[in-house]
Amino acid sequence: MPLCSFYASTSLPVAKPHSLPSSAKLPSTAAAAITTVQPKKSPPAVAAAAAATVLPTTAENTASMTPAEALSLHLPELPSAMRDKILSLELMGVDYGRALSLNPALRDAAPESIHAVVTFLQSRGLHFKDLGRVFGMCPSVLTASVRADLRPVFAFLTDDLGVPEAAYRRVVVKCPRVLACSVRDQLRPALIYLRRLGFRDNRALAFQDPILLVSSVERTMAPKLEYLAGLGMSRDDAVAMALRCPALFTFNVERNYKPKFEYLVEEMGGGVEDVKAFPQYFTFSLEKRIAPRHRAAADAGVDLPLPDMLKATDEEFSEMLERRRRSG
Repeated sequence: MPLCSFYASTSLPVAKPHSLPSSAKLPSTAAAAITTVQPKKSPPAVAAAAAATVLPTTAENTASMTPAEALSLHLPELPSAMRDKILSLELMGVDYGRALSLNPALRDAAPESIHAVVTFLQSRGLHFKDLGRVFGMCPSVLTASVRADLRPVFAFLTDDLGVPEAAYRRVVVKCPRVLACSVRDQLRPALIYLRRLGFRDNRALAFQDPILLVSSVERTMAPKLEYLAGLGMSRDDAVAMALRCPALFTFNVERNYKPKFEYLVEEMGGGVEDVKAFPQYFTFSLEKRIAPRHRAAADAGVDLPLPDMLKATDEEFSEMLERRRRSG
């Protein structure tokens, strides 16, 4: 049975990102694939036959087809192996054209090797409906080696973080990038660095903040601590902030830290002590939460601590301002 037929006939949920048109218009991903694999024009007779195959495609005559059969009408000239691969990925919810642009090795990957990856991930608890998200975010996983690349990741989750097999899916769905990372070069060095900083809760790292494990120590995490320390606090204070709010490691210095800290200092009259006491300040949107809340409080003549001003819901914030107005 071709792989695309297996995926189309499976009883598991199938994610389908593209609804097939009722006309003969070629899907963009299929068009990209044809452009990739057909460097020369087909003979007129072949082209005419292909056109005859595609043009009669209508909503009426595709209604009784399986998803694989319907989509295959739009890929008439591709080699069978390539067509089978594209159909398999599209039925899983993967945009083949985008995946190919991010992972050129996918062009030469055998459908059987992709199926081996799918089968292995399902054996580790992932659902069929998860695959579109996993492969869409990390197309490199499609051409990964089960033995050399994927097995070590799951061993790391169990041996280093204590994740039980039943919880593998929770970690991978939260952060598919763990599957695309080398245990030796990325995951374990990141874990060692985080433990040296004081991160001791393996469960929190695995289930709440796995993105830290896939973040570069040299390019991502260390520079964030350096920036915070450069604001006028000690490195220990910067580390303490990160331990209280691990999301600080994920923010961009230029787009997040700088404009928010400048607003805090220049518009709100705050400073380093405020972010040390409330590091979550950097997690709120400047345009949608910080600035509007600050202006509303200032217009009302109300001075609110940062946590009260930012953590409250819109309704709670309005009630808070009203109470402060009444109390003078």
